[in-house]
Amino acid sequence: MKGGVVVLLGLVVVGAVATDARAAGLPVVPAMFVLGASTLDVGNNNHLPGKDVPRADHPFYGIDFPGGARATGRFSNGYNIADFVARQLGFERSPLAYLELKSRNYLIPSALKRGVNYASAGAGILDSTNVGKNIPLSKQVRYFASTKAEMETAWGRQEVSKLLASSFFLLSIGNNDLLQSTPKSHADVVALYTTLVSNYSAAITDLYGMGARKFGIINAGPVGCFPRVRLLSATGACHDGLNRLALGLAATFKSGLATALTPNRLPSLKYSLADSFASSWAIFDNPQESGFQNGDSACCGSGRLGAEGDCNRNATLCSDRDAYAFWDYVHPSQRAAELGAQALFDDGPTQITAPISFKQLAYEK
Repeated sequence: MKGGVVVLLGLVVVGAVATDARAAGLPVVPAMFVLGASTLDVGNNNHLPGKDVPRADHPFYGIDFPGGARATGRFSNGYNIADFVARQLGFERSPLAYLELKSRNYLIPSALKRGVNYASAGAGILDSTNVGKNIPLSKQVRYFASTKAEMETAWGRQEVSKLLASSFFLLSIGNNDLLQSTPKSHADVVALYTTLVSNYSAAITDLYGMGARKFGIINAGPVGCFPRVRLLSATGACHDGLNRLALGLAATFKSGLATALTPNRLPSLKYSLADSFASSWAIFDNPQESGFQNGDSACCGSGRLGAEGDCNRNATLCSDRDAYAFWDYVHPSQRAAELGAQALFDDGPTQITAPISFKQLAYEK
């Protein structure tokens, strides 16, 4: 499994954050730090050893990448959700991948000016999820701890503390844990939810302990509607069992994180939790209303639903990438990612985030 949470939203409401920030020529936060799975990965997996590591380092990945077609490690035809969230915050795109920055010996300059992206395709909240083929959440947090220590050496503890307190921490992870799980009873489901929420809360608490204060969190999505999962149905329908599992996890995250991240326990922490599961149904129910011609098949792939083969240079490629919600059999297209990120910043009547929007979070002092 290469994916993380998928945010496919039929909402075209552009928040004012990016407009304001770009008009002023400055981002609204000093840096952005990204942790998660494949919908946020911008190339970390390209640097991992092993033939079974999921990588997007070949055509047709990146065919629409702004500035020229190139496979950057993003599981997209162009930008991904991390890029569009970064643009809403006033940056050009997501900060570079941690392992890429390490290879260039440019980690600290980037961390101090733009941030760092630690996300890894296939990663889970649990270390056991797709073990050996990704950077799990716990290791991503350790990489951040190492980055912070180097930042303090270069710039001083007090200055780094100020920067991190104002920076935006974007997290999106959990779908891979669901796809790897095999609960056989209600008790198994409860145990799974409990472990996932506990580990996720612990990771956020660790980041808080290192100075993070602003968390934009994208909740679990409808994994049962991925084209690859739809193949299990003769009619191409969504998998109700997996979706029920994901919906339950989304609800558990909402209540569990609200309890774990209270001001009494973690003073000054602010967060915004996106309900990507509920919002995604708009595109599945009526793709045309969301601006898509197809909401159930991969643009790049092969066979039924474009989901029987990988996206590569031998795959079948749809003629209009913006007309497809899915780029490959798991991941959203660049257009879907763009609409998803816009919705995260919407604080109007169609708001999908709570208790505040990503836009409000970005401006929190």
